[in-house]
Amino acid sequence: MDVERLMGRFRDGDPEAVRDLYALYGRAVLAVATRALRDRGLAEEAVQLTFLQAWRAASRFEGDRDPRPWLYTIARRVCVDLYRRERRHTTVAGEEEPEVAVLPVSFETLWETWQVRVALDELSGPEREVLAATHYLGLTHEEAARKLAIPVGTVKSRIHRAHRKLAERLTHVREETA
Repeated sequence: MDVERLMGRFRDGDPEAVRDLYALYGRAVLAVATRALRDRGLAEEAVQLTFLQAWRAASRFEGDRDPRPWLYTIARRVCVDLYRRERRHTTVAGEEEPEVAVLPVSFETLWETWQVRVALDELSGPEREVLAATHYLGLTHEEAARKLAIPVGTVKSRIHRAHRKLAERLTHVREETA
């Protein structure tokens, strides 16, 4: 998908562009929000609010820029606001509210989460499938091959290719946070 053209449509108010932008970056926003808020329901609310705020600010987006840092910044601010709102509602009577409510995770951790999610989303479907089966479900190569109905050698080659692509795409994260 041509992201620059998508952002032009988004800036022009095309409702389909919102869906396309969500399809591209919704999982990354959800990953950041889940990591920051540690609550799936709040994280889903954060995703909705992030895209709503982006939509409202679409006319101010500079079309030749990458939308990922912009969306990440909106998502992080939304998470801070939701975290503060929830802290305010859960403060025990008589307990003083802290001056500033800060997310329990660092900016660097959220940025790394965002970068990893974007890199995963850029992998091919088959590469994501084998990573999900082996890393998230904890299946062996043989179990993943049976589950995905592919040869064990294919599982191994896809995992190798996926790891290599992730390492290439995430080199900058290691350098930025070192």
